[in-house]
Amino acid sequence: MNQRSARRNGFWLALSLLLCLISAVGAHLVQTQAGSVTVKDMQWETSSGRMLNALLFVPDDATADDPAPAVVVSHGWWNNREMQDANYVELSRRGFVVLSIDMYGHGNSDPLPVDELEVGGTGMYDGVKLIADLPYVDSTRIGVTGHSNGARAANFSIALDDAADEQLISSVFLVDNEAMYLDQDGAYANLYGTRDVGLVADQYDEFFFRSYNAEGVPLTTPREFATTDNAQSFLNFGTDPASGEQREIDTVYTETIDGQDAIRVLHTPPQTHPWGTISKYTVADLVDFFDLTLDAPHSIEGTDQNWQIKEAFTALGLVGFVMFLVPFTRLLLGTRAFAGLRADEVTPAGPAGRTGLVWFWGGLVVSAIISAWSYIWLSQQPWLAALSFNAVPNPIPTGSVFFIGVWAAFNGIVAIIVMLLSYYLFGKKSGVRLRDLGIFPGWFKLLQSIALAFVVTAAAFGLVFLADYFFKTDFRLWVVAIKWFPQDKIWYAFFLLPLFLIYFVANSVAINLFNRFTLGGREWLNTAVLALFNSLGPIALVVAQYVTFAISGELIPGFGGIFSIWLIPVVLILAVSAVISRKIYRATNNPYIGGVLNAAIVVLMSVSNSLVISY
Repeated sequence: MNQRSARRNGFWLALSLLLCLISAVGAHLVQTQAGSVTVKDMQWETSSGRMLNALLFVPDDATADDPAPAVVVSHGWWNNREMQDANYVELSRRGFVVLSIDMYGHGNSDPLPVDELEVGGTGMYDGVKLIADLPYVDSTRIGVTGHSNGARAANFSIALDDAADEQLISSVFLVDNEAMYLDQDGAYANLYGTRDVGLVADQYDEFFFRSYNAEGVPLTTPREFATTDNAQSFLNFGTDPASGEQREIDTVYTETIDGQDAIRVLHTPPQTHPWGTISKYTVADLVDFFDLTLDAPHSIEGTDQNWQIKEAFTALGLVGFVMFLVPFTRLLLGTRAFAGLRADEVTPAGPAGRTGLVWFWGGLVVSAIISAWSYIWLSQQPWLAALSFNAVPNPIPTGSVFFIGVWAAFNGIVAIIVMLLSYYLFGKKSGVRLRDLGIFPGWFKLLQSIALAFVVTAAAFGLVFLADYFFKTDFRLWVVAIKWFPQDKIWYAFFLLPLFLIYFVANSVAINLFNRFTLGGREWLNTAVLALFNSLGPIALVVAQYVTFAISGELIPGFGGIFSIWLIPVVLILAVSAVISRKIYRATNNPYIGGVLNAAIVVLMSVSNSLVISY
């Protein structure tokens, strides 16, 4: 690396570190309201006999002399406590004490036993019991809320609260999961008693809010939920819909039950299931509901929100994290340990020629088609679904990541086949020498390449650790999240790493050895096209799914909603990985460093943002 290149690399490395620092400090200032809210990282052995992890937000004016109302918030399945940042920022800003839990099986909490899915309200009710004992919490004003399976955790918690000697939960807000409508005999009933209850039922929810006939055939779509018997019974406090009045959405209904006034309200925003976690309108409905039912210490309009600023800062950190990978790799190439991997000269990219372009575009189109087809095909395989959703004992407890890994490996094998065909039918005849391109670096350099990738991975996640340790923030944008994790996630990652290595190493070889040339005289244009086609299959599936949903009110038959949701972060990950592998190759003439690095980063991201089931 010459002096000019070294200065330029130093600039990008310094900028990446600066972005991560600005991200952590900025996000910290927002979630602490510039220091007026204390954030504590909690981990304790609960009465359920398991370790629960949570973030506790305590406003300065919540004291033993003037205790504040409190809300326990929860993420959904395959997520973690930070996915509730919009809610915990806005609730604590309004003076609520907030506990944002990692449900059992998620984040930094203990794994969830497969035969005890309701244990401790999946952690939520154990959180309620903790927060009720805090001296600065008014135990008569405790609410619970959760998104998706976090809402199911709230329903689990209601059952546990009913069975307790003293009821602790007075207010419930369910987001994107069904309320409880029927009793054990199948009759409509008020199962929430005197508690206030709000429900958000998205018009384009991929999983819930349909009604069915006796044969299980859907009768109504989610956007028609407000007219269904379940919705009307909910708004009529458990009354049989045949005898209740027709009630409307976005209207607060009050009824006296056992001498107490209780509230029911239903919202049906035109949004999808995962959008509920970052919807300004759902957050407004939530904070207004708890203001009404628990009396917020600071009355602020629901639409007056600043959590988006925190999300912008954590997104900035995500950019800094990704940016760090390339210049730090280049920096290490100047050390004695890894100097042998540095390429003194990399052959400049040139034009491909007519036949080369045919193979290039043809290979990209075939690969994109197979990527999309194989994803749907694998999602329909019973054996893989059983392992992915923990229906059978799985030696790899992170089932959802296993599914993505199998799909990745399948497409990695397809890429290898396409490359072999390209080489023997075209490249070899054109004088292409794979050794010159770096496909056979030798065993020592291969081991060096793996070591370098792991060192860069450790350093990059060291930045995440520092952000978590000092500022209690991570790097994320909606469902694309890089967070700190306990050591058990490392072992899960090692089990799954081979599947991801097949794809990312094959992809790096394909991008840099078989598809590196100029388009219109520019190599960056070639890189951009490869990044796009890396993600084109997932993009096509996501677009097709939601266009179909918007038009018909239902998903594509045979293409389950969770599978399109899992693809949303994949779109960004695959595009960025192409750019990373290309930039590292240009400094090393080695496709394995970028491939191993991408695999290591992605597998750690995946296992730390998923569900862990124990058997």
